[in-house]
Amino acid sequence: MEKTMKDVLKVYGPIALLVIAAIWIALALIDPAPPSKVTFASGGSGGAYYALAQQYREDLAESGVEVEVLETAGSIENLALLMSGEADIALVQGGLAGPENRDALRSLAGMFHEPFWVFVRDSVAADNYGDLRDARLAIGPEGSGTRALALDLQGKWGGDWPETAKLTPSGEAASAALMAGDIDAAAFSASINAPYIAELLEADGVHLLPFGRAPALARRTAALDEVTLYRGLVDLQGDVPAEDIPLIASVAQLAVGADLHPAIQSLLLEASEEIHSGNSAFAPAGAFPDKSLIDMPLSSEAERYWKNGPSFLRNYFSFQLANFLERAWVFLIPLATLLIPLVRVAPPIYRWRVRRKIYVWYKDLRELETRGREATTNDQRDRVLEELAELQREVGELDVPLSYTEEVYHLRSHIAFVRNLVQGLYARDAGVPAAKTA
Repeated sequence: MEKTMKDVLKVYGPIALLVIAAIWIALALIDPAPPSKVTFASGGSGGAYYALAQQYREDLAESGVEVEVLETAGSIENLALLMSGEADIALVQGGLAGPENRDALRSLAGMFHEPFWVFVRDSVAADNYGDLRDARLAIGPEGSGTRALALDLQGKWGGDWPETAKLTPSGEAASAALMAGDIDAAAFSASINAPYIAELLEADGVHLLPFGRAPALARRTAALDEVTLYRGLVDLQGDVPAEDIPLIASVAQLAVGADLHPAIQSLLLEASEEIHSGNSAFAPAGAFPDKSLIDMPLSSEAERYWKNGPSFLRNYFSFQLANFLERAWVFLIPLATLLIPLVRVAPPIYRWRVRRKIYVWYKDLRELETRGREATTNDQRDRVLEELAELQREVGELDVPLSYTEEVYHLRSHIAFVRNLVQGLYARDAGVPAAKTA
């Protein structure tokens, strides 16, 4: 049994080693595995971007990917971090990407509306954004997405806007200054759920500036969209607002470095559908994610995902296993091409090795028969008979699979035939009894 196992190993062992070597080489050549840790540039703690980044962190953690969330000043810093490679993923306000960003970065889709709110004191005569040219207007600090969008809109309205129309207060500080009368107007890019937005919408002495030209602005600038704050949406019983107000909104998009692993992008896209597809104040359920409301090129993985959905394997396996199988398929065909002939040739080789252990004795048997026939003395015949007896003993010790036992017995019967033939020569040539050697 031990010898049989050695025969099996001698035949199938090299094939197994060859297959293992082929797999090892193929694994070294296939696409690298996705990283286990990525960095997400968000926004200030307490803001919408930061809270959403935490949701992405939790979702990706379920697939074994750690997300480090960076607290930042906003979209401008997020773009800079993506460009420098210090961040892999970021939420970025639409309309801010420049040519250098569009060359180096990719968008996965627009994820949600971020209205551009402009609140004006009732004492200020302003029917549109351009009327605020000479007002004390707070548009946020340098590097903020609000300031970038406000300056862009000032440029679209044209003319010279003085520094008094580019004041830096933002958030709660700008809201407080507006309520106190220290400034005439304040601009914000923020969620409707931001506390200062909710407060200003119901405050006395200030009103929300409508953007009657929102459709035109949306057509002129990528990743900007026209939205409407519907009557009664803030407070239905109190009728706040008292009428529909047209607004312009940037569309926050999920941006990534162009070289971010496709598997990580796919995870982000899966999470985005869960996080952003619900109903909101400015869009019905299912409106987001939206691959059209972006100002950076759509990544090839996002294009594939929005067309076909999650991969077939991802529907049935965990992220790690599905990703491995998706990367490994490229060498399955050549590996199968290698295995098929190896598997086919292995059984014949094994049969040949076992039968060779039997047939190799026929060369000795033929030689002994020839010597027995040519022997002229009893001593010569005795030596032949002794060697035949030794041959019979050695053949009897052969260890072969049960299915080959019949061939062993054929060999032993042939040895007996030659022995009887040689013994018969005693009677013919020397008168010696045929049964001289048992």
